Amino acid sequence: MSEPGADAIVEALLFCSGRSLSCSELASQSSMGEEQIAQCLDNLRGQYKRRRGNALQIVEVGGRWSMEVDPRLSSYLPSELRGDIPDRLQRAAALIAYHQPMMQSDLVNMMGPIAYDYVRSLARLGLVDRRRKGNTRRLQTTRYFAERFQCPHTEPKKVKEWFRQQAEENGISSQALVDSIRELDPQVGDMDVIPDSDGTEEDIEDQD
Repeated sequence: MSEPGADAIVEALLFCSGRSLSCSELASQSSMGEEQIAQCLDNLRGQYKRRRGNALQIVEVGGRWSMEVDPRLSSYLPSELRGDIPDRLQRAAALIAYHQPMMQSDLVNMMGPIAYDYVRSLARLGLVDRRRKGNTRRLQTTRYFAERFQCPHTEPKKVKEWFRQQAEENGISSQALVDSIRELDPQVGDMDVIPDSDGTEEDIEDQD
């Protein structure tokens, strides 16, 4: 058997890691330097994008790379394959619903760099849609989020209104959501809660 190429080695590392990795982390797990790792990652991302009907994708967020299932396929996966959604992720999704459309940079300011992993996990689970906007991403909820939280609406604008009403009736504030995430995850840094008036209705994109 011939020696595997550099791209194949990096692909295998991403597949087996189960989490996001930086170029330096990938380099430390191989005999390659960071520049070669970066080139391999760019190659792999291009290859995956060109494959028609591919179920997987190579994603880079905040300088960290991962291999994940295309979020569009999440609703087709059996529940036992999705697994239970940890409380910390459910609460992070709720926080995004409360503030949507929410800039990923705002979430990072609130949670620290660990927010990138949260967003990636939520996107992988199909709970959050993340779309590039300038140097950051705009986050808003998906149809699956509405189903998961038993919301009668699917349009992000209506989901936000419904969720805020539910939160108000139960005495849950944005600060309370933030504090609850912090209690569950010690990796979450000092948080700076953004105002409740963030986002405008015009910023929210309706989804079918």
